[in-house]
Amino acid sequence: MANLDQLKQKYAAVLNLFDKLAPYGAKLDSVDLEGDRLHLKGEVPSTVVANHVWDLIKKADPTYSDLHHEIATTGGAEQQYTIKPGDTLSAVCLLFYGNANKYPKVAEANGVDPNKIPVGKTIVLPVLA
Repeated sequence: MANLDQLKQKYAAVLNLFDKLAPYGAKLDSVDLEGDRLHLKGEVPSTVVANHVWDLIKKADPTYSDLHHEIATTGGAEQQYTIKPGDTLSAVCLLFYGNANKYPKVAEANGVDPNKIPVGKTIVLPVLA
């Protein structure tokens, strides 16, 4: 029989992502054991975030046969983000995409210089492959 703590450890990156993205609308309503599978129920604010969650699930286990998820996307495809003091576009991309190197595509989509984005500017993070 599966152990809840072992499964939580296996999918720790997924669980941690929900914590990191909570200020932007990601939340887990429940994390429990359903038979031999980890059961996650929650919501994410955009397809951008949903894709990042999926990437982490597949990284933990490409078959995810020990996971049952009910993760709803509550918003649209894109994710809005308002630049804060100390932010870099690569750090924002790492948070939302899991890949800091996507910053040139995000900069281009927003028509901004990635090295000169003013604090307070809201950018749109598009769905990227």
